[in-house]
Amino acid sequence: MRPEDVLFWLQAQPFQPFRVTLNSGRSFEVRHPELVRLMRTSLLHFTPSNQEGVFDRAETIGLVLVECIEPLDAATRSSHEHH
Repeated sequence: MRPEDVLFWLQAQPFQPFRVTLNSGRSFEVRHPELVRLMRTSLLHFTPSNQEGVFDRAETIGLVLVECIEPLDAATRSSHEHH
């Protein structure tokens, strides 16, 4: 995935929470733009802790591993439509 593709989601006004799915099948939700930092070839995903402004951990994910990005509400709707 290109950095511009991720920026599209991070800079959306208003921000819309989204799910990032990796080509391994693993996925994670981004509910706030502060939880992700974009670099040229990767992104940093932060996991918040119970303490405001403090994170439990950060993970670097190569953009080449990103399969797709989709809005959380669309992902929820599509899973409900199949049941």
